[in-house]
Amino acid sequence: MKYISTRGKMEPASFLDAVMTGLAPDGGLLLPESLPNVSDKLEAWAHLSYQDLAFEVMRLFTTDMPAEDLKALIDKSYATFRAPDVTPVVPVGNVHILELWHGPTLAFKDVALQFLGNLFEYILEKRGGELNILGATSGDTGSAAIYGVHGKKNIRIFIMHPEGRTSLIQEKQMTSVLDDNVYNLAVEGTFDDCQHLMKTIFADVSFKEEHSLGSVNSVNWARVLVQTVYYFYSYFRVQERTGASEVQFSVPTGNFGDIMAGYIAAKIGLPVKKLILATNENNILSRFFNTGEYSLGEVVPTLSPSMDIQVASNFERYLYYRSGCDAEKLTEMMKHFGETGSLRVDGSDDLFAAGEGNTAETLATIRKVHDKCDYTLDPHTAVGVAVAEKFQCSETPTICLATAHPAKFTDAIEQALGEAAHHPVLDKLSDAETRCDTIANDEAAIRDYLVEKTRS
Repeated sequence: MKYISTRGKMEPASFLDAVMTGLAPDGGLLLPESLPNVSDKLEAWAHLSYQDLAFEVMRLFTTDMPAEDLKALIDKSYATFRAPDVTPVVPVGNVHILELWHGPTLAFKDVALQFLGNLFEYILEKRGGELNILGATSGDTGSAAIYGVHGKKNIRIFIMHPEGRTSLIQEKQMTSVLDDNVYNLAVEGTFDDCQHLMKTIFADVSFKEEHSLGSVNSVNWARVLVQTVYYFYSYFRVQERTGASEVQFSVPTGNFGDIMAGYIAAKIGLPVKKLILATNENNILSRFFNTGEYSLGEVVPTLSPSMDIQVASNFERYLYYRSGCDAEKLTEMMKHFGETGSLRVDGSDDLFAAGEGNTAETLATIRKVHDKCDYTLDPHTAVGVAVAEKFQCSETPTICLATAHPAKFTDAIEQALGEAAHHPVLDKLSDAETRCDTIANDEAAIRDYLVEKTRS
């Protein structure tokens, strides 16, 4: 299996090279040169454990890794999860909640980043050298990435978050990790600013190579690949319960990475009737799927801060497929977007439905589900459930992706229910020592910081 850039100006790379590359040198994102069809494997996969299913799915895309090494990395990565089945599926009212938050930082990003941290370490042990990870986070990616690599040899991690725009607990989870190889940067701007800084720095290939920069954001193909597994796993669990041969997924999303994994799963043979894309007031993605226009707006702070994004970094992968895998056409499209802040795609994709769950709907959904089902949703998952209700289908079960434990967003839960949500892992952080550097929203300042810390 080889990997190519969406912009077509990179030689095909192996999986391990693709992981270390992150963002392609031509500014594009990496995708498999071709996709397998697993339709004939579904029956054999139906009753596998999460770990064994992960192995079967991922081995198709990791052909330059010995099978026993891949299996060992998967087992090591999910040994850190608090649920034996890694991502349990819980019936809640009319939907099935896919709980993705049983990892170390209580967020869905752990599913991919525990594996990716171990994979980075594995590659460096094989090849030598060092890796300096530069990442941007709207909340959960940062802590999950830090927990994936803190204390690991020959790896440093630099995580940029928008100052004052993550939840206090999210910030505390990141900044309370005091290992010498961890650097937290509070950028005076939005998440989109952080993401732009990261992509601009990665686009300077000589700087990237000189300072051994790598990515843990979902621009890294490995993130998307690992996340496809829980779409298959939850499908099998719901099929066991309901006998349904087809499901639909509701995915709260801001950066398009999680739903891109569902799109790949569908493309390789998972029986998906609909991918329901759920946004909050930052609705650039839902507007696109309803109008064909992808155009920037102002970032609106909400109760679901991890979705307070306008430029969705993974969307280019989807546009590549929508453009007929035409790298030249895709490149022109992205150039136009960079110059004007908008682009348009004619036609529609019947696989997708899209809607918006605003703040009032988010709070009402948290209250309703708590009162009727004695189950507490975090605000991001509540957006997913609120939008899913607009597309309910009696013949097709709906699986809603639960992206974080509610205790990570105490302000929203208190507004909805009048009392805070708790988790012992998070309660321990209240008095934790923290370390973080505030930095200007300026590319030169970030570069100087990286140079200083990687040469020390």
